[in-house]
Amino acid sequence: MVKVIMGLKGSGKTKQLIDAINTSIKTESGSMVCIEKGSALTFDIDYRVRLIDASEYDIGSYVFLRGFISGLHAGNFDISHIFIDGLYKLSGSNDAEETAAFLAWCESFGKANKLEFTISISDDPANLPESITKYR
Repeated sequence: MVKVIMGLKGSGKTKQLIDAINTSIKTESGSMVCIEKGSALTFDIDYRVRLIDASEYDIGSYVFLRGFISGLHAGNFDISHIFIDGLYKLSGSNDAEETAAFLAWCESFGKANKLEFTISISDDPANLPESITKYR
């Protein structure tokens, strides 16, 4: 399953993501990972969630991000949920076609490996195609 939290900057996306993370840790049994650029969420999320500062890995494209997520899963099959804060910042792209392809990959990868994804995107949902907004 892929769930996208979208809205303009300052609309409360990160707060929604934090709430989703802290709720999931109480209800899900697998390991959880949160990927963000920087370490702003360090004190906001439960200590049992693995927080990864993507800036340490120079993630700059959707191809790299797919490989990074695949590597995380290969290293820990117990991961049940991956949270991504600020997809455009991580990928270095706000191209709608690339974003839709990445979300479709997440959906396929998630089904094949029993993973859930919750992803925040800073953009106006009214300006995005249905191939992205369908994950809301």
